[in-house]
Amino acid sequence: MIVTTTPNVEGYQIATYHGIVTGEAILGANVIRDLFAGITDFIGGRSGAYEKELGRARETALSEMEEAARAKGANAVVGVDLDYEVINNMLMVSASGTAVTIA
Repeated sequence: MIVTTTPNVEGYQIATYHGIVTGEAILGANVIRDLFAGITDFIGGRSGAYEKELGRARETALSEMEEAARAKGANAVVGVDLDYEVINNMLMVSASGTAVTIA
């Protein structure tokens, strides 16, 4: 499945639009990771624990979006947008795009 942030896929024509598809991932933060992330933020540097969780959440959201596109009979998703939010110490990542069939 081709997934792109662009409105089309170079070298292909969109034959059919199947509609908007989404995927979401909400991950809770671990108290110990929060403590170490706070220390890292205090002394400076990057928080590897949060970067790993953020990557996992992004991959989950994109995977769910792709599954929704396949269920509609699409072979690509164009115009993909990723949104990130923190809600009550929980990380939410949502992915949305337009499911299409390209030829």
